[in-house]
Parts: sequence; structure tokens; C-alpha cells
Amino acid sequence: MNKWEIIKGPIITEKSNDLLEKENKYTFKVALDANKVEIKQAIEAIYKVKVLDINTVRVLPKRRRVGKYEGYRPAYKKAIVKLAKDEKIDAFNI
Repeated sequence: MNKWEIIKGPIITEKSNDLLEKENKYTFKVALDANKVEIKQAIEAIYKVKVLDINTVRVLPKRRRVGKYEGYRPAYKKAIVKLAKDEKIDAFNI
């Protein structure tokens, strides 16, 4: 799997911003079949940083309804990546 296929994009929410400021942890949306080793290698290759720790969470699909139509929001996998103390990723600084 290509490193660009593993990392889908950043997740920028209030909770992820708190993790970023307090603990230097970045949150990414990743491929469902990616494991921690692949995620670590992809982030280190793309952003040129040193990854210390990775936690992954599989977010289940949520049921959604719009009027009379029912469906599901798609499932995805979230990776919370802790970087070394002096490292940072510029993509999150908006």
C-alpha cells in the first residue's frame, strides 16, 4: 500500500486541537486496513518527523436520516500520533 493511500487526511476538531496543544498529539484519518507500523512509516516519510507512539480507533458507521431516507455515515479509522517534543507538523497550523 502506498504511503499516500494510508494517510487520508488530518482530523481537525476541538478535541484534536486540545491534544495538539497539550500533548503534541496529531489526529489523522487513515485507511481501514492500515496497521500501526504502516501508519508510523507513512507519517515519518510524508512529514519528516519522529513518531513516538500511535493509538488507533475504529469509528463505527452512524445511522443518519434525512427526511424519509435512511442510511449510514461511512466507517473510518482514526490514528492519534504522538511526536517527539521538538517536532511539529505544519499542515495543522491554519
